[in-house]
Amino acid sequence: MILYFFVLLPLLTQTQSKPTLTVTPKILSKSSDPVLIQWSGIDTPSKLDWLGLYSPPDSPHDHFIGYMFLNSSPTWESGTGHISIPITSLRANYSFRIFHWSESEIDPRKQDQDHNPLPGTAHFLAESEWVAFDPSRGPEQIHLAWTGAEGEMRVVFVVGDSERRYVRYSEQDEDWVGNLAVASAVRYEREDMCDAPANDSMGWRDPGWIFDAVMKDLKGGVRYYYQVGSESKGWSKTQSFMSWDTKSDETTAFLFGDMGTATPYKTFLRTQDESISTIKWILRDIEALGQKPAFVSHIGDISYARGYSWLWDEFFTQIEPVASKVPYHVCIGNHEYNWPSQPWRPEWSYSSYGTDGGGECGVPYSLRFNMPGKSSEPTGTRAPATQNLYYSFDMGSVHFVYMSTETNFLPGSRQYNFLKRDLESVDREKIPFVVVQGHRPMYTTSYEYRDASLRKRMLESLEPLFVKNNVTLALWGHVHRYERFCPLKNYTCGSMGLGGEEWEALPAHVVIGMGGQDWQPIWEPRPDHPTDPIFPQPKQSLYRGGEFGYTRLVATKKKLTLSYVGNHDGEVHDVVDILASGQVISGGDTDVDGISKIGSGIAAGTKDVVIKSKFTQYVTGASVLVLGALAGYALGFITHARKQKGASNEGWSPVKVEEI
Repeated sequence: MILYFFVLLPLLTQTQSKPTLTVTPKILSKSSDPVLIQWSGIDTPSKLDWLGLYSPPDSPHDHFIGYMFLNSSPTWESGTGHISIPITSLRANYSFRIFHWSESEIDPRKQDQDHNPLPGTAHFLAESEWVAFDPSRGPEQIHLAWTGAEGEMRVVFVVGDSERRYVRYSEQDEDWVGNLAVASAVRYEREDMCDAPANDSMGWRDPGWIFDAVMKDLKGGVRYYYQVGSESKGWSKTQSFMSWDTKSDETTAFLFGDMGTATPYKTFLRTQDESISTIKWILRDIEALGQKPAFVSHIGDISYARGYSWLWDEFFTQIEPVASKVPYHVCIGNHEYNWPSQPWRPEWSYSSYGTDGGGECGVPYSLRFNMPGKSSEPTGTRAPATQNLYYSFDMGSVHFVYMSTETNFLPGSRQYNFLKRDLESVDREKIPFVVVQGHRPMYTTSYEYRDASLRKRMLESLEPLFVKNNVTLALWGHVHRYERFCPLKNYTCGSMGLGGEEWEALPAHVVIGMGGQDWQPIWEPRPDHPTDPIFPQPKQSLYRGGEFGYTRLVATKKKLTLSYVGNHDGEVHDVVDILASGQVISGGDTDVDGISKIGSGIAAGTKDVVIKSKFTQYVTGASVLVLGALAGYALGFITHARKQKGASNEGWSPVKVEEI
């Protein structure tokens, strides 16, 4: 008996020391709710031991949606620890697994987009119980859009099944009698994707059902409350929005490109942490508006999912606090669309149009959004036609036009014909300002040589159209920076007439691709010294910035103001004013404390208001100049205004410091 005990003792000890993994709670009420993951019993912990997130929960070990290293817990070296992480519903349960991994097992051939080695799965340690979401929680990923028709607002949302859903709405919160609209449903399948990773088992996850409903007969300038869902499946929490007031000449919009999404875990692609600040500050501005309507304009490179479908879910969950309050309008970018066999790919475009869409070929973009108009182009595959390519609408004193730089825009194309008809049809007595938006820029001083041929065609085909029809602003993304140009025609600055001289109304081009994507190219170096880190600023470029953020557009019939808001402090760093005549006035007012003012239209009437940051303060004086100069010579990431007549007087941007 004693001998038998000693034979069993090692086995008993091994059984007792087997790692355990627990998770609480088991049921979550909504996306972004956190779970607490705890582990114990890891005998020889490694700093590379990791936790994998799996949804569906029975996915193969290497098909995680994300991972975190256990050493993020302060007690990891003891073999025990815990991690708290918010998770997003993918319409399937979650499970969590821990693995042992050591430096000797790193496979340099398996890397993520950021060139970090992907964790190995050879040494599985433990798995948690499954985590589910409350099935009665109601729809999620709610976002609004204008239909283009007076008295209407569209709402789009996602659920896990095709059972009928509705939107109910009213001027009074919780008074749902009489205003009910049925939502239509669509979805896409793995077979609709055009290439990997979108159509392989690693990148694909079920997208659920996308529902779309239109609220009609809305009064102008009224706050409406609404819920989406059904009695049998549950309703969302109550949201609200301000309806479009066609009698008002005031316009407020928040515009940017290339934002992406942030995730609380690492995954196969690099995600965009700066998008958190972009959404935070825009939400602040929306709340400051009170009872005034506004909208968001995101001009391409939306989620950066690039074939990893759960990143679309993360994106819509992240923007819901904003997009459920104001319309969220978009145009297509290369990371939603481009794939090797896309239908329009002229020989000159091969350096521009590649595999940036991750095999999605515009399908998630086309079905998850529903913009005004009926523009579409066939994909040439079984995938549904690509939609939301070009459209326009009026808001207050501004006519907004959206175009696609990823599909045919040359003379004779359907898009060109639309742009020509649309621009020629604007009554400038009623609508004095025209703002055109697209993804890839017509003008940039960044080192974007791959798009040189495309920009040449844009200049040849589109600039004459813009100039002839007195386009006020042309806004572009793609380059992940802010850059404002003088009023331009064929690379030549027009006179702004500030000294009484003759002037011509020309489009002011502004690159606003600084929404969150943190891959930043250098500015264009000197042609005869391409490898030296010296980046002269051409005279056409009045202001260049490397800070993330967004722009805020405020207009009345007399003046349009575009402000560049930086993410590190939520303050204005550049302002341009444009009069209804088309005359461009660079620069903006600053109060005595150096806090930039928001243009007319944000506050009641035409008064300016000041929104003061609760976070970082300016770094002032010579230290800013020295730091800015050093950063400019070393990296080309500095932000400055050209010191010339009519240029912005905002000076150097404050240096980014850690938030308090």
